[in-house]
Amino acid sequence: MIRCKGGFLYTGITTDVARRFAEHEAGKGAKYLRGKAPLTLVFQTDIGSRSDALKLEAWLKKQTKPFKENIITHGLQPIQDLLQ
Repeated sequence: MIRCKGGFLYTGITTDVARRFAEHEAGKGAKYLRGKAPLTLVFQTDIGSRSDALKLEAWLKKQTKPFKENIITHGLQPIQDLLQ
């Protein structure tokens, strides 16, 4: 997850977090993030398969901001049962 100007959170998947974050910072990533600097990488996790990553991304995008903030603070461990 990336925090951008105004405290908004962006969620996405990639196989190379550092490369993708650099693209976002250079304005070459998602259109949503353009003009919303400064950007801060606030959460990342290794999921394993692309399929699982896409499922987690879709699920996270449906969650409330306070729920996402809890994940940023405490990680995914407290919600592992929800992900099964």
